[in-house]
Amino acid sequence: MKLLRKGKVKEVYDQGENLLFIFTDQISVFDKIIPSMIPDKGASLARTSSFWFNIAQKMGLKNHFLSLESGNRMIVRKFNVIEGNVPGAEKNYLIPLEFVMRYYVAGSLNDRIERGKLDYRDIGFRNRPKYGEKLPEPVFEMTTKFEKTDRLLDEREAMQIGGLSREDIQDIREIILKMDERINSEVLKRGLIHADGKKEFAMDSDRNPVIVDTFGTADEDRFWEKSEYENGNIIEKSKEFVRQYYRSIGYYDELMKARSSGANEPPIPALPEDMIVKTSSLYRSLYERITGMKW
Repeated sequence: MKLLRKGKVKEVYDQGENLLFIFTDQISVFDKIIPSMIPDKGASLARTSSFWFNIAQKMGLKNHFLSLESGNRMIVRKFNVIEGNVPGAEKNYLIPLEFVMRYYVAGSLNDRIERGKLDYRDIGFRNRPKYGEKLPEPVFEMTTKFEKTDRLLDEREAMQIGGLSREDIQDIREIILKMDERINSEVLKRGLIHADGKKEFAMDSDRNPVIVDTFGTADEDRFWEKSEYENGNIIEKSKEFVRQYYRSIGYYDELMKARSSGANEPPIPALPEDMIVKTSSLYRSLYERITGMKW
């Protein structure tokens, strides 16, 4: 088997007509691979994502999932990877973009508000919102996929890079909203709120959007404890738990300062052992909370 790509957390192998995804136990935050392994993380991502792909298929939403193999391995349809901007007439290709739908003020959206890079009035607020506040309307964002760090794009540049029309982008947006409605309704049954999530797409031979990669997991999506949220507390049940650790020790601010000044980025330190244990437990328990199935 030929190794095609080795990403931050996933290895992609060529199987002819299909691809084999192997989900490792590596973990990354802020586009940095942490030098720590998280036991069972890879299996959690593969099993959780396959749960959502099966639901998407029942909903009639096109996706690339074929089968789950031995816990952390997934067989999927192959799409062409094109370097650089994609011509608009291209078919059967992986769109080199990531699509984010936000329902609450959190993550990088909150960071941009705090740093004055986003006017909260532009997203429907009269007064500056608090972290965790529900957005008046979902915020749809598109970012780069293959650049060193994710970069937020306006519609014009997203169309250019992804070889997309406005109609294509609208179709993708509607698919995400439909899938996210189902995600939220499912996890609410088990006491979770789906706060936001990232998805990736391909275009098939008929230029229909196809959901690819993984989604609805602790890596791509943000989940909160519903009962705590209703009492005014935000309890993170996603990789945000790890991001918050690196914020608390000052690494995030140091990294952002280096990136904004063009200086060398500081290496990310390993997680302490207690954080590794807690994070591994989080991924296993979140699989159960999301799917309703035992680990």
